[in-house]
Amino acid sequence: MILLVHGDREYLRAPGGELHTDLGIVDIPEDVEPGQVLESHLGDEFVVREPRGPDLFNHFERTGAPMMPRDVGLVVGHTGAAMGDRVLDAGTGTGVLSAYLGRLGAEVTTYERDAEFADVARENMELAGVADRVDVRTGDVTDHLEELSGFDLLTLDTENAPEVVERAPDLLVSGGFVAVYSPFVENSRASVEAAREAELTDIETFETIQRQMDFGERGSRPSTAGVGHTAYLTFARYE
Repeated sequence: MILLVHGDREYLRAPGGELHTDLGIVDIPEDVEPGQVLESHLGDEFVVREPRGPDLFNHFERTGAPMMPRDVGLVVGHTGAAMGDRVLDAGTGTGVLSAYLGRLGAEVTTYERDAEFADVARENMELAGVADRVDVRTGDVTDHLEELSGFDLLTLDTENAPEVVERAPDLLVSGGFVAVYSPFVENSRASVEAAREAELTDIETFETIQRQMDFGERGSRPSTAGVGHTAYLTFARYE
């Protein structure tokens, strides 16, 4: 897949196809390369760009509010997720976290209870080029805990996350991490209590808040749009 960019417009297309817009029709060569400029039949120019993760994720079909880059960054930074890691994820949703981890080179098994959401997530993994590393399964992870083990990282975005955290010692290798994402502090507190009961270590919770900066003629200040809260992230480790 490649991106065709015209101003603030972006179009994701496959080489060898066509782009139809109000700016005209663009024929995309099979051997198109990043940096090329393609012209529509009306004379408008489109710059070819190789899509990176954020570009692909912006074109995902969404089944709900996806995890934001700020949260993905915290998960990766606090757990050290890397190539070759085995990850057990629950609450796939749109699949943003699974796709990011897959593009890092991790092998991800992710569970989504809603069958339609799971189908969309599989399509998104194809778009991100990680379908061979991300196994999207339909079902509730709690129904399969007995058959799962040997993971380096456990990531949870579900209401029943505390129930899974209790089983972390059976699911993780020594030194493995748990990361729980929740928009509600009650779920985070329950996850912390479950981590303590499971005798996990390095337990900590953060609220992720990000404010965009506005730079204008009168001065510079944080944007007043929105409060910037996305979720609470709880981390813990199995020794």
